[in-house]
Amino acid sequence: MLSISTEPHQRDWIIAPPHPARENLARDADIPALLAQLLLNRGLTTTAEVRPFLTPDFNALLPPDALPGAVPAAQRLAAAVRAKQRIVIYGDYDVDGVTATAILWHVLKLAGADVHFYIPSRLEEGYGVNADALASIAAEGGHVVITVDCGITALDEVRRGRQLGLEMIVTDHHQPKEKLPDADVVVHPTACGASANPHLSGAGIALKIAWALARELSQATRVPQQFRDFLLDATAFAALGLIADVVPLTGENRVIASYGLRYLRQTRNPGLQALIEVSGLTEKQTYDDYDVGFVLAPRLNAIGRLGHAQLAVELFTRADARRAREIATTLDAENRRRQDVERQIRTQAEALVVERGFDRAGCRGIVLASPDWHPGVIGIVASRLVDRFHRPTVLIALDHDLGQGSGRSVRHFPLHEALACCAQHLESFGGHAMAAGIRLRADQIDAFTQAFLAEAARRLTPADLRAKLHLDDEVALADVTTGVVDTMQRLAPFGEGNPRPRLATAAVELVDAPRVVGRGGAHLQFTVRQQNAYRKAIAFGQGARAAHLAEHRHVRLAFEPLINEWNGQRKAELKVIDWKPVS
Repeated sequence: MLSISTEPHQRDWIIAPPHPARENLARDADIPALLAQLLLNRGLTTTAEVRPFLTPDFNALLPPDALPGAVPAAQRLAAAVRAKQRIVIYGDYDVDGVTATAILWHVLKLAGADVHFYIPSRLEEGYGVNADALASIAAEGGHVVITVDCGITALDEVRRGRQLGLEMIVTDHHQPKEKLPDADVVVHPTACGASANPHLSGAGIALKIAWALARELSQATRVPQQFRDFLLDATAFAALGLIADVVPLTGENRVIASYGLRYLRQTRNPGLQALIEVSGLTEKQTYDDYDVGFVLAPRLNAIGRLGHAQLAVELFTRADARRAREIATTLDAENRRRQDVERQIRTQAEALVVERGFDRAGCRGIVLASPDWHPGVIGIVASRLVDRFHRPTVLIALDHDLGQGSGRSVRHFPLHEALACCAQHLESFGGHAMAAGIRLRADQIDAFTQAFLAEAARRLTPADLRAKLHLDDEVALADVTTGVVDTMQRLAPFGEGNPRPRLATAAVELVDAPRVVGRGGAHLQFTVRQQNAYRKAIAFGQGARAAHLAEHRHVRLAFEPLINEWNGQRKAELKVIDWKPVS
């Protein structure tokens, strides 16, 4: 691949060279060469792989028995339904947990079950299963507890649940410990045996269990119409969970996401309808991964960060149309409040990074703490700091003598491993390579900071701190047409494992001075030319770099192609990610 060095505030461009198989794949699959290049960059090399990728087929979904534990879990749920036992879904407060809870609640209601749900408070209880909650569930007559999107590491809590007389079914997709919980049934895409889809999210697992339950109750492979209609509608919830949880949108997940986005548009669920309305998406004819990941999901997550996610589950389960509008309006307001809180914390944190020298070449990590920061928002801000400074970052919200932290990482720095090396300064920690949470005493922050920075210095090189921008191909401006952009849309939905196509140009000429547009002049708008081809360009969030761009007559652009529709006209334009001056 071609590597281009950066100027300050820019990134290394890694441009994929023309793949040697692109022309052959284009011919064999009868697709444009650029589309062949994009597919090859994503690891699809044969027509047998390309065709189902470009045309996802619902019949390609793996049956429930392909997911270890799904059928035994469904059998136990069916027995509980027939015995009229109280079933409690123990969910999680993020979008994946909320949608997984909604899927199981609806299918159990459809089956006539006595079903309830419990969602822990992020701020008061934290992530996962807790023993006090299980004790309350048992005291209230609960018989079967099925976890969704949590529980695989809750060894003590699951054991306590069974001591309380609860039948425990654990469904999760997170990394397990060396030992699995001693549950009645464990459903997990990798921990209990090989699975053809190791990347299911919590909502995807819930969809499979719902399917298995429908089969079990009907004693048939082909389920009755009411269950079939529900399972199709439930793909909308599953798509929300898959996309929001950033699992790979490849293979079976791509099928679920594709159909789920389609059914999201025609959903009959009052909660989804109300959420779509307050999000301003009612007039859209089709929905995509952006609508889910950046419009709907933040409104669902906000209530879990600042309040209690039980309201989001109510929105999708018990709420009628009137109540759904009330809840959706509350979620929308909470999201705006979350944005305000995030901006305040981000401004403070960015200033502290510079003030304390965390951005200097010799420093390879960031740790900041404040009693003024909200613990439900610091994870988002940590991600923003990683994007700007490209260093592993831990932000800590202090509450008197205790601190709750959230960390985000960069490539080549497995955060969970690094935290394990700092464990002597922590009360607890958990997570994975790219994201983690910690709890620690306030008097240990300085010692933890030194240990964390030492780990960063040991594991990371200066090259690791340079942001990389991977681009699929270099194209001529004249080749960026509506037809080409429409062709690239065949790769949608985009997400982890299938990123949006990003391209580079050779030198283009600025036709006019860049204009700052948008609220507070946040964005840049300009026109570029290459020979006889002209294209409009928009650089979101780059308003502060207007003077830098205006200094140069010729630049190279890194961009995502897009279609601008206005007054019945469709034009191909450039969503600029970065630029490099050409002398």
